[in-house]
Amino acid sequence: MILELLISLALGIISGIFTGITPGIHVNLVSVLVLSFSSVLLQITSPLILAVYIISLAITHTFLDSLPSIYLGAPDEAQALNVLPGHRLLQKGLGHQAIVYTLIGSYGSLLLSIILFPLFVISMKLIAPVIEQWIGYLLIAVMAYMIFREKKKWLKSLGVFLLSGALGLVVLSGIPNLKQPLFPLLSGLFGFSILIVSLSKKSAIPQQIADSKLTISNKNIGKSVSAATGVGFLAAFLPGFGSSQAAIVATNVVGDLGDEGFLSLVGGINTANMLISIATIYILDKARNGAIVVVDKLAPDIGLPEVLLFLGTALVAGGISVILTLRLSRLFSKLIVKVNYLKLVLSIIGFITLLTFYFDGILGLLILITAAAIGLVTSYLGVGKNHLMGCLIVPVILYFIL
Repeated sequence: MILELLISLALGIISGIFTGITPGIHVNLVSVLVLSFSSVLLQITSPLILAVYIISLAITHTFLDSLPSIYLGAPDEAQALNVLPGHRLLQKGLGHQAIVYTLIGSYGSLLLSIILFPLFVISMKLIAPVIEQWIGYLLIAVMAYMIFREKKKWLKSLGVFLLSGALGLVVLSGIPNLKQPLFPLLSGLFGFSILIVSLSKKSAIPQQIADSKLTISNKNIGKSVSAATGVGFLAAFLPGFGSSQAAIVATNVVGDLGDEGFLSLVGGINTANMLISIATIYILDKARNGAIVVVDKLAPDIGLPEVLLFLGTALVAGGISVILTLRLSRLFSKLIVKVNYLKLVLSIIGFITLLTFYFDGILGLLILITAAAIGLVTSYLGVGKNHLMGCLIVPVILYFIL
């Protein structure tokens, strides 16, 4: 049994490396494949072993998915807001440091979430019904505050928020049978627009200083990890309330953390959300993300021993993932400056375009082009790209209040 668990853990980590560094390949895709072949797999192993594989895969992914976001500008939903601060540090030669900041948040929130797990278990059942009634109005209040604090640009910010929100509604609710709707939507709004602006300015990636001193303060580490764990708890059990929405709420609670603190915050939310989701199937018998849905289907009778095993799996996978991500980041930082920047950007744009066409054909390309256009308009207007998260927040608000 122990040997099987170790093998499952190792395979999960290896799979998490693949999904983490490959744009467009998400944990949910691999989890669904495992479920699809479960009738065959369960002949040679147990549901618990498969569940350990998925937990280790999902946790590993949350550590490594910052690599394509920061170095390539190709984020998934959880890392979309990290593209801009990550790119700014990359342009300063601090791409590796940007990755380190996300790891501080991820591993710090993982440890804090495990420590506070009993508290989450006790409080989840009590506050879930109350919070669910008000989350839509809370998001409206948060977004209104963010938009109107822009002062002279509030009208432009509102326009960007509503425009991206309309696109999000069309993509997520109006177009059926899309395989990867978030990939062209978020890549266009965030990654594509940044890459195109970089091309127009004839930017170049400077030599990366992998051993530069970290500038984040202990105070901001504490704020980002604590806030990430707190809102990660909310995101774990509220339907439709994802990591990016949680990040926007958190930044309005803790204030400005700088690029470094913000990277830690988003990295931490991503990991805390995944870990605390284990509590939702244990206490509420509900799963809020694809990986945990599959775990619930494979092992529906989850008790305290299984939960403790999953937490141990997450702790080990997280520790190993920190080391792996640091080494891969150093490799990325060395290789990325050896490549012609123009060719690199064009190849990334081409890769995202081909991947979009592979997943969703012409419709996917139309979404990608439209999203990129909105992203470019946002850059031209000088409006903060955080307002582009309207593409996910508007559908969530409507989900809760209608």
